Amino acid sequence: MKLNKASLLGLIAVLELADDPEQQLSTTDIAEKYDISTHHLAKVMRNLVHKGVVQAMRGVGGGYRFAGNPNRTTLLDIIQLFETMESELDLPHWSKAADPIISELQSITNEIDDVTKAILETITLSAALKNMHLRSEAAQKAGNGK
Repeated sequence: MKLNKASLLGLIAVLELADDPEQQLSTTDIAEKYDISTHHLAKVMRNLVHKGVVQAMRGVGGGYRFAGNPNRTTLLDIIQLFETMESELDLPHWSKAADPIISELQSITNEIDDVTKAILETITLSAALKNMHLRSEAAQKAGNGK
């Protein structure tokens, strides 16, 4: 599965903000941390604000804050704000219904899509963040020789 750039930036921003819901971060804060385009991230943030996932905080020290519930918001919820999760076979000159091989391949890709959606729908932001912290702690312990 390959996420488009907006989906990936949306996930990064939302996970960064959900990690500490009280914090406010600017697009520059997030962009610099992950070495990504501030301009592109700003477009993604506008979409996240419009969808109610994050709040824009105005004024001095403004930025963005996570507005959802990290225990209920899933990775799929964020990804679907930016793209559909439907695969298509890139065969513009073929009629899918006319060829049983093409029909079977499309059926298989549809099953893969369904499984992928089901998995992403079970992973909440809280679960992803918890796993991130556990991996980070394990890496630190391994780095310290413990």
